[in-house]
Amino acid sequence: MTANPNIDAAKPVRSGEELDIERVDAWLKQTIPSLTGKPSVSQYAGGASNWTYCLTYPDREFILRRAPKGKKAKGAHNMAREFHLQQALKPVFNFVPEMFALCQDETVLGTDFYVMEKLTGLIPRKNLPRTLHLSEQDVNTLCKNMIDTLAQLHNVNIEKAGLSNLAKGEGYIDRQISGWTQRYAQAKTWNVPSGRYIANWLQQNKPKQETICLTHNDFRFDNLVLNPEQPSDIIGVLDWELATLGDPLMDLGNSLAYWVQADDDFLAQSTRRQPTHLPGMMTRQQVIAYYCNVRGLTNVDFTFYEVFGLYRLAGIAQQIYYRYHHKQTTNPAFKNFWVFVHYLLWRCKKAIRQQAQ
Repeated sequence: MTANPNIDAAKPVRSGEELDIERVDAWLKQTIPSLTGKPSVSQYAGGASNWTYCLTYPDREFILRRAPKGKKAKGAHNMAREFHLQQALKPVFNFVPEMFALCQDETVLGTDFYVMEKLTGLIPRKNLPRTLHLSEQDVNTLCKNMIDTLAQLHNVNIEKAGLSNLAKGEGYIDRQISGWTQRYAQAKTWNVPSGRYIANWLQQNKPKQETICLTHNDFRFDNLVLNPEQPSDIIGVLDWELATLGDPLMDLGNSLAYWVQADDDFLAQSTRRQPTHLPGMMTRQQVIAYYCNVRGLTNVDFTFYEVFGLYRLAGIAQQIYYRYHHKQTTNPAFKNFWVFVHYLLWRCKKAIRQQAQ
């Protein structure tokens, strides 16, 4: 195995999340008869959503994705959907791993799971590895490559890829506004604003024209795999659980809600989860301008998409805080999420005011 210290490595399996590797191994060898030996198993960090493991055989490695244990929300953790989407996408968008096998036999693990190619590389999380030193030019190239990759995804011909039945498509903007308005209202606690002003503004200011394409809906640096030898190059895009047929500018707005730039205030900096602060990274406005230029879009007022992305993130944060508030989780990291919800809604109002000036 390579000794490159920048490569993202799996860790020992977390307690309570072990795999029945004997059953998995037996099932996988029926699908890939050339496999020999017994695999060792490790697990990747995160895993708040689907659990991700590395199966290391003597001569090859695989990634296994499965749903977590316990009660699942309707439509969530759909392993078959995730598998078939990436399988269809691979010939036209080479940044997805190769899919090897889908298991829907619950006698193996008690849940659906799939096995795919392991992309060996660097995943850029909050901070780049200490051993990695990228120049400002390299960082700028990485930033452009990220936006180019998103634009390439949005340009995929969904009919040709056989993905036109992936989701409803038309009416996406309306469904997103009403869906997140409802989710926020259901998760509201006494210490956060109602959010009604922003929900009403979104409803009244939705774009007259809707474009439908394949959207990722969680397109961030920590869902990318970089070439360890040339870290400004992207070799993979991970985590397709939320992918759907949606509006491309809303996909970009969702990404930019997480984009903390170098001159943002301390509250934003405290939430940073990707290296968007580095010298050479574009600001959010520069990202929008670059994306629109790549896709040939002109006269775009991005305010709606910016506000929606922030409102959606406020809804996500509030859903997490709701669970903490009602003692459904005791994770101390969630204790002050209500403050972040205030902040995101303030950012929404600030963007609305700036548009009106």
